[in-house]
Amino acid sequence: MSDPTPGPRPSFWHRRRGLLIAATIVVVVAVSVLSDLPVSSSRANDISAERSVMTEVNTDLGPCALAVNQAIGIWNLQAAHQLTPADRSGTPGLLSDDQAACSFTNESIYDLTNIEVPGSPAGKLIGQLVATATLWTTSDALRAIEDVQSLMDNPGDATAHRSLSKAEAELAVDRRSALSEEDAADRILDVRLPPADLPALPGGGG
Repeated sequence: MSDPTPGPRPSFWHRRRGLLIAATIVVVVAVSVLSDLPVSSSRANDISAERSVMTEVNTDLGPCALAVNQAIGIWNLQAAHQLTPADRSGTPGLLSDDQAACSFTNESIYDLTNIEVPGSPAGKLIGQLVATATLWTTSDALRAIEDVQSLMDNPGDATAHRSLSKAEAELAVDRRSALSEEDAADRILDVRLPPADLPALPGGGG
């Protein structure tokens, strides 16, 4: 018999993915407008600037990337009946930390949303990548973590199962979009920038 105890209340952004997507589109449009302004920059300077942006992006992505990987890993172990009671006792605290790592209250996520990109053709694409990475963290990853929290409280929660599957699919789609945007910037610059730290996740979220 499943535990009737309700899971954690979904976050505002979990329940308002459409609003988050709309806000992110505004960011992309703003980046596009800035990118259309006259820019005088050598290719070497542009490459240096884009490398700097990607370093900052990966620094900001790191905590959430680790968090969602840990959360999905915990649920996969639980679903396979490989967590001992001692292991389970520590999961609420771990998952709470994971949730915080992918929310707007986290300083790294705040920094991610405020990254300034160069106003160049490659910079425009990297700006789109930043917007996609913001969706990956604050919508897809956060939703997945909250679904895992619900499932750890009530493994028979069919709604949470469906929601987690959808979140994993969205993680994969947004990851592919971000990598495609970076590849396009690489082609413009004729160089390989540091890859975005959006890991392929266990359970299909890659």
